Amino acid sequence: MRSVRPYVTGAIALAVAAVIFVMPFVFVALQAVKSKSEASRLDFELPEHWLFWDNLIAVFKARDYQLALAYFNSTLITVVSVTILILLSAMVGYVMQRRKTVWNRVASVALFMGLMMPPAVVPTIGLLQEIGLFKTMTGMILIQVAYNLSFSTLLCRSFISTIPRDLDEAALIDGAKPRQIFFRVILPLLKPVTVTNIVVQSIAIFNDFTNPLYYLPGRENVTVQLTLYNFQSMYTSQYNLLFMNILLVTIPPLIVFIFFNRQIVAGMTAGAVKG
Repeated sequence: MRSVRPYVTGAIALAVAAVIFVMPFVFVALQAVKSKSEASRLDFELPEHWLFWDNLIAVFKARDYQLALAYFNSTLITVVSVTILILLSAMVGYVMQRRKTVWNRVASVALFMGLMMPPAVVPTIGLLQEIGLFKTMTGMILIQVAYNLSFSTLLCRSFISTIPRDLDEAALIDGAKPRQIFFRVILPLLKPVTVTNIVVQSIAIFNDFTNPLYYLPGRENVTVQLTLYNFQSMYTSQYNLLFMNILLVTIPPLIVFIFFNRQIVAGMTAGAVKG
């Protein structure tokens, strides 16, 4: 009986996971290959005619190939933001872990507050307008870095706690300066948590909807999530094209998550127990 119980538990877990994660994706994929009238019923019935390519081309051609521009904008914001986040969070996490000062304690409290406190949209918009970065890619990148820095820094700090201080001291004895210790000794050892940060933050920033909606208005600044508005209006909804757009937006982050799933788990748990 005991030998059978783990298999039953595993089967139940797989069934629940399929209902929660797989079925919604199947539903989206089915609507994406239907005609407008069939997709409006929002059911799991197979389409009479599979219109994958027709819907795909229609989505890309919508509003003068706006989806292509949106992919470019989202990719640019994601790549630059994640690059800054990786370097900045690693440096801040290193200083906070290695130097036990009063200011570091204050910084730790600020990091936790950054995780818990909701963003102040109206003051942030006012600030961006004052410094001339509202409706700009630079302003959007700064927002993404500011909103995600706390999480990345805490991950790096936790991981750095597992790296022996003897490495720092050995490099210091050999004549290395603090900058050289970080970039040549510590940073190469942060590969697991760096990969985790890259994947998690890339998915979060690429899929972000509210921040571009608030801080990056304008047709030329559209991101992939905002293109979902293209096929919905007050009077009609093209659900087949809407779900095709959702499918195109969902697939890239899904592929990244599938291929880097192990690295994400390794980086998240590497600093959980100090060795």
